[in-house]
Amino acid sequence: MVEWVSLRAGARPVPEPASTALVWFAAFGGALLLVASVNAVIGPGRPALALAVLSVLASLLGWCARFTAAPGTAVLCWLFLNGFAIPPAGTLSWSVRRDAFWLSCLLAAALAGTALARLGHARAAYRRLPVTSTTAPTDRGGDAHRG
Repeated sequence: MVEWVSLRAGARPVPEPASTALVWFAAFGGALLLVASVNAVIGPGRPALALAVLSVLASLLGWCARFTAAPGTAVLCWLFLNGFAIPPAGTLSWSVRRDAFWLSCLLAAALAGTALARLGHARAAYRRLPVTSTTAPTDRGGDAHRG
């Protein structure tokens, strides 16, 4: 038998974050496409622009991810930034100050996206809660209502 239930009945749960593997797959594919697009449209050797674009990607991926996916997302975006956005393309290098800054920017973007998503979902869930009255019952008898 089919039971019809109102979709607005009861509190809706907070959405479940996407799996970490799915987020990392999206980070891999998205970083590849974005760095290739920046290199094709503007040209290689523009790491600041590529960092900004990849930070936006990490933030957007953080919106649907768990906090545990943020470090892997940052590292995957950094790999494409380091390997293909700076000359010579296809060669990974490590410059302590530059790469530590890039990694921290990408990690901060992923964590900020995840934190904003959690706050937004919690706020939406709080607004969906029904308002209940918590006032104590008044004493209707005796001397309280003289007049």
